Amino acid sequence: MFARTCSRSGFHCYGLNSYQSAIRGGHVWFQVRGSEQKVKSHGDNVDILIALNSESADIHAPFVSPGGVIIYDKDRVKFSGNLLSQKARALPMPLGQISRKFDKNPIMQNTVALGAALYLLGLDFKVFETVIGDTFGKKKESVITANIQAATSGYEYAKSNFSQLEVTAKPPSNPRPKMLMTGNQAICLGAVMAGCKFYAAYPMTPASGLLHWMAAHATRCGVVVKQAEDELAVINMGIGAAHAGVRAMVGTSGGGFSLMVEALGLAGMTETPIVIVESQRAGPSTGLPTKTEQGDLNMMLGASQGDFPRIVLSPLTVEDAYYATIEAFNLAERFQCPVILASDLLLSEHIETVDSLSKDVLIDRGEWANSTQQQPFLRYRVTETGISPRAIPGNPGTIFVAASDEHDESGVVISDVLAGIPKYVAERKKQMDKRMRKLEVARTQMPPPKVYGPQEADITIVCWGSTFGVVSEVVDTFGKTDGIRVNAIAFRNIWPFNAEKAEPLLKSAKKVLDVECNYSAQLARLIRAETGFEIKDRLLKYDGEPIYPYEVIGKIREVTSRNA
Repeated sequence: MFARTCSRSGFHCYGLNSYQSAIRGGHVWFQVRGSEQKVKSHGDNVDILIALNSESADIHAPFVSPGGVIIYDKDRVKFSGNLLSQKARALPMPLGQISRKFDKNPIMQNTVALGAALYLLGLDFKVFETVIGDTFGKKKESVITANIQAATSGYEYAKSNFSQLEVTAKPPSNPRPKMLMTGNQAICLGAVMAGCKFYAAYPMTPASGLLHWMAAHATRCGVVVKQAEDELAVINMGIGAAHAGVRAMVGTSGGGFSLMVEALGLAGMTETPIVIVESQRAGPSTGLPTKTEQGDLNMMLGASQGDFPRIVLSPLTVEDAYYATIEAFNLAERFQCPVILASDLLLSEHIETVDSLSKDVLIDRGEWANSTQQQPFLRYRVTETGISPRAIPGNPGTIFVAASDEHDESGVVISDVLAGIPKYVAERKKQMDKRMRKLEVARTQMPPPKVYGPQEADITIVCWGSTFGVVSEVVDTFGKTDGIRVNAIAFRNIWPFNAEKAEPLLKSAKKVLDVECNYSAQLARLIRAETGFEIKDRLLKYDGEPIYPYEVIGKIREVTSRNA
């Protein structure tokens, strides 16, 4: 609700939701930043901490900035003031007493505290009223009224007892409401705009939001949505839909993707275009189901037996998730292969303001057979690019076989007659070469990694996926205060890896720092394998929490101080 108030007031904001996998909850918290300028990460410290229990006060009070405050229920929360940083203030409030005037449910304390925060930051209360109305719009009118009254009481109590913060929110010069969405929602919007007509999934955090959005908007957007019994069924349904000629997408996390691996090879062999969203979380096994990590890159690159083309994209931001999804569908059909969209919990579930998303979408459905197709129809005809004309099954003149075994150009299986017969041995090689040529063509079309920041820098940060948010924020701010020039190379088009475009950028850097959310520096390993360039300095995080700006800044100082 606070984030919505910011976005409707014309501010940018970024919200990070941290929750436990236990049904009983555990320690749950939400952190949101607002600014007139674009907010690219969750940040480090907080200006206002609302602690609804003693545990929250103990854990988060040390991170309250000088000049910041902690709001807590003076009757319920036991808080040690010495946990606060110097010049920060404790603001005890009778949250429970105030909330019970309007509803006996203790959850109403949230609304009271938010009302106080609105005053402390100077936000427009009328905008917050509209947010309350929309948030509780499906409930009784009395619920909306009670929440407005509770927020008003919190606002007035703060106004009578506390002074506003120095970091009050100055309204933007041209306040225009902004879209507020998660990475999952951006992926869904991109899929719909790309013409996706089938989505299948089995619920698995943090990809479940994709299924929620698609199911809620299926009728309006004309998408068939199927919750299957497991991920094996999910990907086979997706392959079936794509084989029948519609654009299809499936979504899961690492554990579910592990179950999809065999069928991924089926899509590779039958050259069926399908988009797979792999939203990573901390592993192995069930790992940390509600925490973030970038630990599945190796699996995405090598999943399923044998060699076959696949494309891997890793969106850098919420906005980029929209465009990357559209691109994923185009690439899947252009090269008739699986495309994996590598997200993670941080990108999938954090909320972020987006100024606008273009509706001017290019749709590339690849090469299709037509009525004048040479007969007999060769679905897997050997071509210079490796790309053969597709056909919708069952149409006269384009009947073909699509089997999981190796086949000839018409699709007829050759695996049972292969042994030692030169004709079929040669056919196997021809089909393997044909399929893999598509990957080489795709490699030439992959754009170079994104270079962010000044052309000349003292240190270059290498990152991929969601880590770009915090890295780009550090690039924006660090050089202005510390005199160290920092830029970044962000890898968004992961595979096929375009070494010709990436290697010169890496070798021209003075010092290079790899930043990833995994244990084994999986992107750095890929870079070394493809280019021979080894990144020795690394900031690797794998405790389930996202990387914070202060961690990147600390590592920059450590690396640049060596041999300075």
